[in-house]
Amino acid sequence: MESRKRSVALLGATSLVGECLLPLLTQPGWRVVAFSRQPRESVDNGVEWRVISPSRPASLPQGESGVKYWICVAPIWVLPDYFGLLEAYGVRRVVALSSTSLFTKDDSSDLAEQAVAQRLTDGEEQLQEWAEKNGIEWVILRPTLIYGRGRDKNIAEIARFARRFGFFPLLGKADGLRQPIHSEDVAAACISALKSPKVVNRAYNISGGETLTYREMVLRVFASLHRRPRVVTIPLAAFRLALVCLRLLPRYRHWSVAMAERMNRDLVFGHSDAERDLGFSPRPFRLTPEDVAR
Repeated sequence: MESRKRSVALLGATSLVGECLLPLLTQPGWRVVAFSRQPRESVDNGVEWRVISPSRPASLPQGESGVKYWICVAPIWVLPDYFGLLEAYGVRRVVALSSTSLFTKDDSSDLAEQAVAQRLTDGEEQLQEWAEKNGIEWVILRPTLIYGRGRDKNIAEIARFARRFGFFPLLGKADGLRQPIHSEDVAAACISALKSPKVVNRAYNISGGETLTYREMVLRVFASLHRRPRVVTIPLAAFRLALVCLRLLPRYRHWSVAMAERMNRDLVFGHSDAERDLGFSPRPFRLTPEDVAR
């Protein structure tokens, strides 16, 4: 596959990881077809935009050439809605983003989080079944806690809370281990999975290049904001009461007691397989001003 003949389609192009992927795809001179639910300029920096909707006919538009290689960084559970579209384009290989939440939220005390874990599981299973039935190559990547560019719902959320309230609440010691992974490293892994001819029909856990406690992670966020660390350790009962008030604010409606409970739980996943097969080499947890931007 010569570089000038490369053609790749991207689902979830306006997501955080999608934003990181677009320049990586256009730099080598690939033809990039990006799908979005909202209309965009037809050609933008070498990217051809297409409007996507599950209700639209799953057919190849008139005059459109096929695309064999696809990356999906939208939630994997929406991918089955577009299997017909991928088939119409002549798909032969799919790289899809899942999450290690599949393993960490399946026994959550929060039913909504359990539902997320189940949707991830279902999405993976449907992708594998469909791909193998149709002779399509698939690769699934499961990142740990994603951060970057001030757009994530993890590190950026901690930074926003610290700016607004001047402190951050922790449950107990908050000594559960974390491996934050930068969105740009996730994007790079997607490219490697797309290009490697030896990586076929496999799922990989991908984690950050450093393991640290939840407490230390929060302290580094304060340091990146150039603020004196102020963490408040509170018991679970007080946390429950505080959440009742906090969730009255729209930005914090998704916060739950289960999130606090995980502060003291290790969420660690090795990435040696991805390192061996994909050349995966994630950066340590070093925050830039852009990563904690307002």
